[in-house]
Amino acid sequence: MRAVWLREFGGPEVLVPGPAPDPAPGPGQVLVEVAHANITFVETMFRATGFGPFAGDLPMIPGNGVGGTITDVGPGVDRALVGRTVVTGTGGSGGYAERVVVDRDAPVPVPPGLPLDAAVAVLADGRTALLLARAAELSRGDRVLVEAAAGGVGTLLVQVARRAGATVVAAAGGPAKVTLLRAADVDVAVDYREPGWTDRVRDAVGAVDVVFDGVGGALAREAFDLLDPGGRMVSFGLAGGTWADIPEDVAAARGVTLRQPRARPDELRALTETALAEAAAGRLRPLIGQRFPLDRAAEAHAAVEARSTVGKTLLDVR
Repeated sequence: MRAVWLREFGGPEVLVPGPAPDPAPGPGQVLVEVAHANITFVETMFRATGFGPFAGDLPMIPGNGVGGTITDVGPGVDRALVGRTVVTGTGGSGGYAERVVVDRDAPVPVPPGLPLDAAVAVLADGRTALLLARAAELSRGDRVLVEAAAGGVGTLLVQVARRAGATVVAAAGGPAKVTLLRAADVDVAVDYREPGWTDRVRDAVGAVDVVFDGVGGALAREAFDLLDPGGRMVSFGLAGGTWADIPEDVAAARGVTLRQPRARPDELRALTETALAEAAAGRLRPLIGQRFPLDRAAEAHAAVEARSTVGKTLLDVR
């Protein structure tokens, strides 16, 4: 089968297309014929440094989220699963390929009427957006700042916050992304690369009640300073290179709570199912901003790292 190999850690160029043995499902496993694979920022970090939530010995085929069709099952697995359209995590490897083997309980069925590429775009980002909203305990009337609001998680989080009745301030880097957010009907859109961006937020809505921090670093501290007493800050990304570094005692002195979203595996699956159902009903609309064929995975990683992407980036395998 066709695949993309990671043989050493480094820049995007270390992702090299090449053949790989066809996988075969063992006991309790299923074989998925992959149509699309998603790309996350965490995957680019792992490729560059070897650090992150994934593990594996080189050489390996990277990739953690895919969508496709179950085409075979291993011993002890109901053959009625064959032909089912699903999305699934892979455990952190194997996704950048035409076929992948996963445990039979890993795939989540794609609801009728939801295109497979949209389902893949929602797979990780949709459940993350729902988990973040739950951690923040959003309520009607909240003033909510979403950083990295033009990204895969950010675009969905904006929608979730608006449906909760919040006033949404969407912050992104660069005028093109801000224009996109204004077209998405947010209440306020600002460019956090411009000096004085927090002043524009204060002029528009005053302080904020919730910050969803998808950037980290110095920008996270600037956003933190916008919070009113009783505010909540939830971190979900480090597009700026480092996590938010807000000391607990500083937050406590301001009357702000720092919240880390957590969920058990069964809760994550339930959130995935909910996100897919919401997307099928048209209440959660993923933005697929760019697509690359499988053998151009290196270009896809480079685009994500350059912060030139919007929404979700997909590899089209078939």
